[in-house]
Amino acid sequence: MNKPVRDAMKAIFNESGIEIKPLYTATDVESSGGVTMVGEPGAYPFTRGIHRLMYRKQPWTMRQYAGFGNPHETNKRFRYLIANGNTGLNVAFDLPTQCGMDSDDPIAEGEVGRVGMSVDTLRDFEIAFDGIDLAKITVSLTINGAAAILIAMYLALAEKRGYDLKQLRGTAQNDILKEFIGRGTWIYPVEPSIKLVGDTIEYCAQHAPKYTPVSVCGYHIRESGATPAQEMAYAFCIAKAYADEALKRGLHIDEFAGRLSYNFNIFGNIFEQVCKFRAGRGLWAKIMKEEYGAENPGSMWMRMIAAGGGGGLTFEQPEVNIVRGAYYALISALSGTQTMALCSFDEAYTIPTEYSARISLRTMQLLIEEMGLTETVDPLAGSYYVETLTNQMRRKMEEIMAETDAEGGIVKLISEGLVQSKVSAQAYQMQRDIESGKFRKVGVNCYRNEKEDEHPIEFHPYADDDARVQIESLNRVREERDADAVAAALTQLRGDADAGRNVMPALMRAVKAYATVGEMTQELVKVYGRYREPVRF
Repeated sequence: MNKPVRDAMKAIFNESGIEIKPLYTATDVESSGGVTMVGEPGAYPFTRGIHRLMYRKQPWTMRQYAGFGNPHETNKRFRYLIANGNTGLNVAFDLPTQCGMDSDDPIAEGEVGRVGMSVDTLRDFEIAFDGIDLAKITVSLTINGAAAILIAMYLALAEKRGYDLKQLRGTAQNDILKEFIGRGTWIYPVEPSIKLVGDTIEYCAQHAPKYTPVSVCGYHIRESGATPAQEMAYAFCIAKAYADEALKRGLHIDEFAGRLSYNFNIFGNIFEQVCKFRAGRGLWAKIMKEEYGAENPGSMWMRMIAAGGGGGLTFEQPEVNIVRGAYYALISALSGTQTMALCSFDEAYTIPTEYSARISLRTMQLLIEEMGLTETVDPLAGSYYVETLTNQMRRKMEEIMAETDAEGGIVKLISEGLVQSKVSAQAYQMQRDIESGKFRKVGVNCYRNEKEDEHPIEFHPYADDDARVQIESLNRVREERDADAVAAALTQLRGDADAGRNVMPALMRAVKAYATVGEMTQELVKVYGRYREPVRF
């Protein structure tokens, strides 16, 4: 089992279902669609990169995912990462915060600060970002169901510190449709959830035009069982749904499209991953220009963060994940990403330690300083294989998008649980293939160590004291704040939601009054209700 023997002429298919030939020539490029979609870097259709000089002018942002315990502990990790070269922050929130609960909610017991930072009020943001210059270190908020609330908190924090919101940069994940497919941290039903995304897009277009209110996450769709082609295609369908919501409000496509971004996955075959991004850039530019009439080149850019690939990491032989991570970073750089957030080697079983997070940072820094990845743009361009596969991946994405539209559209399919059912079935089959050895995974079903005792594994401890401190802090805020101001803000929030108005102004008022995440969520639930997942077999 440890020594692969291949029939050289046996058909090989990548995960997206495209057959890989033993040899590629110029004829393959031509027959797959030619080079009409290649273009030049920084020019439509942006296949070779959204900037003319790419990394030659400025390397990618290094934005490691971090956050745990209470805001005090998270602030320490933020400062550590920045001191070691992190050039952006990617904030993890605990499950209670993601699901719109306060830390003292009985349902939250045991989960406060476990998988991310706990946030109850604006005070927590003030603590978490203490000493961090928001003009120099851009912040990505990895939050979805409660995204509108957390965006309001971040904007309120910036205002309180004297930053000009017109110049403020940052990102919120805020991709609720992928939550229904993959992660499950939804709160409200599908339609009002999309409405809230539209509220944030509209509000930011008017008040914080350089802020990115939505980062569409093919990443989690891929982790849930989608193929690389499906990852991109479903993400584009979702992005179009948000764009359509914004357009219904009277916004022009060029008022907001340039501030949409993407979060994509990396794990898998190097060439399939690189080509999906090259194909995706050209396809997204084509969609924006031809379907939506965008005129500003920036509206056609597929801006992305990539290099995660947590689904590719293994609990077995965790040190091998350091090597996997290095290849993921290589893929990301060759793909033309704007930002990297590289998974650390211990993320298959715990929150990364400072040691493992530093290795991930050093991996990205090695590519910049020693490996020549920033010296030229799109170095794989012109390869017969790469250009052929790029064309094939783009065609595969277009087919998936057309099929989705023909079946009623992404919103309908997600509402009915059909996309979830499809990718779940694929995830189940992939797991079966790994268990049987059909899909080879080093250290798992081949090249195993039967005695896994080379190195001790350091698990991140769950600190009950962190949760206690957080709840005590929450109670102090409740005692110190102006109760009448909170009540008035919450009344306005419910009234605006009930009237169908944009709730962001009311949320801004509420967070400035130090209303809690749970209080604001409950007012919205009274109007929108809660989502109930359709069960399909």
